[in-house]
Amino acid sequence: MKQLFLKIASLVYGVGIRLRHLLFDIGALSSTDYDIPIICVGNITVGGTGKTPAVEMLVRHFQRSHSVAVLSRGYGRRTKGYRVVESTDFYLDVGDEPLQIKRKFPAVKVVVCEKRTYAIERICDEFPDVNLIIMDDGFQHRYVNPYINIIMLDYTRPIERDHLLPYGQLRDTVASLYRAHYFLVTKCPTDVTPVDVKVVEKVVDKAPFQKLYFTRTISSGVHPVFKEERMAGPTHGARVIAMSGIGNNEVFAEGLKRHYTVVETINFDDHHAYRMGDLKRMTSMLRKYPDAVIVMTEKDAVKLCNSTKIPEEVRRRLFYESVEMLFVNNLGTEFFFNIDNDLKRKQQTDGKYIRGC
Repeated sequence: MKQLFLKIASLVYGVGIRLRHLLFDIGALSSTDYDIPIICVGNITVGGTGKTPAVEMLVRHFQRSHSVAVLSRGYGRRTKGYRVVESTDFYLDVGDEPLQIKRKFPAVKVVVCEKRTYAIERICDEFPDVNLIIMDDGFQHRYVNPYINIIMLDYTRPIERDHLLPYGQLRDTVASLYRAHYFLVTKCPTDVTPVDVKVVEKVVDKAPFQKLYFTRTISSGVHPVFKEERMAGPTHGARVIAMSGIGNNEVFAEGLKRHYTVVETINFDDHHAYRMGDLKRMTSMLRKYPDAVIVMTEKDAVKLCNSTKIPEEVRRRLFYESVEMLFVNNLGTEFFFNIDNDLKRKQQTDGKYIRGC
């Protein structure tokens, strides 16, 4: 009975989504174009497709040549409206992912706001030197028409086998992918075959102007959550407790198993807000395994790193794994060459964005 209800709700949701897209396509609802180039990193699947590593990869590349701002909704925060993120902010005030990006790239402007058009206008007014906006998770926010749409597709969760919410994990229709310029398939194995490429191209109905790349996430190191502890990370094969509150906890735990002996896993929902009960659970786990440490995601570490309620015996045994996105078949140079050329064409077309908003 529950499955039937979910299928009916999914059909109703699909009707609403398609009607909304139709209204934008025929002009009944309007999208705004901007002089400043906006790169949108989005998906059509709920959670865990790898948007944050992609945003960080773009920031890392473009901060050398542009004055970059990152715009996010700030999902899970307890505040509302427009807010500029500071490295010292509490994650519940700005969102865990925006705070993670700000702490990693302190010179980059990071802004959270539900109303993207309003936020873009504020960014242009307050930071006139900014000449590139990376919009995190804005593909469904069609009131903004990004110059470049980059869509993340999870290799481990094929969209052709999925269904619309709430019966499945699709937040948008596969047909909406016609608006994408680039597809980044994430969490791939190292040996992507030509057959894999053809399958994805067929599923997304890839147009000639759209470009498809396969990527995987690699560990860039394990670090202490509390840097003042100056503790060495676990060595290869060491016993660890995997802890994560992300969209796909299983992938994180499986990744740790390639390097360590995972004795237990602690899984939370995506954007989980930590409470005292969670700290007690962590303490209990560490006492159960006195020779183990907890390794968490970077997003989870951001939530705990300013906490003063964590006992000293626990603080010294908390680590996080930082990750980076790597292109399969070494096609990263080609990817950024194409995006750089896209931005150059926009500059040549209107000549405005190079001076800022």
